[in-house]
Amino acid sequence: MTSINAKSLFLVVNVDWFFLSHRLPIALAAKERGYDVTIIAIDSGDSDKIRSYGLKFIAIPTSRSGLNIFSEFKTLLFFIRLYRTAKPDIVHHVAMKPVIYGSLAARITGIHKVVNAFSGMGFVFTTKNTILKSFIIFLFKIAFKNDRIRFIFQNQDDLQEVIQSKMIDLKYCYTIKGSGIDLQEFAYSAEPQSDKVVFIFPARMLHTKGVVEFIEAAKIVDRKFPGKSEFILAGMIDLENKAGIPEPDLLAMCSIPAIKWIGHQDDILSQLIKAHVVVLPSYREGIPKTLIEACAVGRAIITTNVPGCKEVVTHEVNGLIVEKGQIQELALAIERLLLNKDLRIKMGKEGRKIAEAEFSIVNVIQKTIDIYEN
Repeated sequence: MTSINAKSLFLVVNVDWFFLSHRLPIALAAKERGYDVTIIAIDSGDSDKIRSYGLKFIAIPTSRSGLNIFSEFKTLLFFIRLYRTAKPDIVHHVAMKPVIYGSLAARITGIHKVVNAFSGMGFVFTTKNTILKSFIIFLFKIAFKNDRIRFIFQNQDDLQEVIQSKMIDLKYCYTIKGSGIDLQEFAYSAEPQSDKVVFIFPARMLHTKGVVEFIEAAKIVDRKFPGKSEFILAGMIDLENKAGIPEPDLLAMCSIPAIKWIGHQDDILSQLIKAHVVVLPSYREGIPKTLIEACAVGRAIITTNVPGCKEVVTHEVNGLIVEKGQIQELALAIERLLLNKDLRIKMGKEGRKIAEAEFSIVNVIQKTIDIYEN
């Protein structure tokens, strides 16, 4: 039971399912330490599940991807009214929109203890729309004029980008690599014995995750080595994201028997255990949780030389790194691990060592709580 004098903590994320997959352990740890925890997110149907953990929930009346100026202003007003009424002791914003609107609202309403976590620089910082990017940076500079705000980055590239943009001061910044992994739940597992080598793509069906590159590389390898491999796409359709791929288009791309889309998986662990190699040819990440999970269960990884991904994978140690968007290079990396079982096993064992050294959920929770309390 929460103490009557407990500090109130608002944990603000973009959508409820993201909270459950990435931030639930931090919220539960804060609750265990006496914080009165409320989750603020778009309700996509998982709010009751969040409440089942003894956490409070307030829905954000907006969409994740919308850029309609009236809708966005309405979202800002929602945060201003909420913070003015509730007066939380600490607010922890995660992802781009919560960081922008939550920080502006906190400044307007006098909420001084703010933690802003960037889970990746997202669509805005990969867009070619320079006007939009300049406007976002302008909003950041206004919102972040508060020396009680602390910033959490998942990788050094994102940190350096915002520092160079002169949005924030380095002395207020922390680096925490990802959202952590339960190393007991995601225990090391020997690769499965099967006739085919299984390559799994465990991510949302977004162009920016490298879905097209994965599928096209798979077709190249299957033509060269028919019947030797299987390619699994395990992730949800996400049309709220501007990079989302519609289901008919995705199914049309998966045009050969070797490639299968199995949709969102609540139990991704069982899918990783059944696979031999994890592939994520993403365009940019914060720290991809799927790659941390791959390390933990002992799977070799193929990924791209981009922010976030290269924080998890060391080339030729726990996986192979290819250049973003290079289908032929990706196909060659897949072919190499298809034909070399010993290398796959060696890389998987190295990945487990990296997970134990860098990505334990225990460490992530402690570092985050320390920021709250300091």
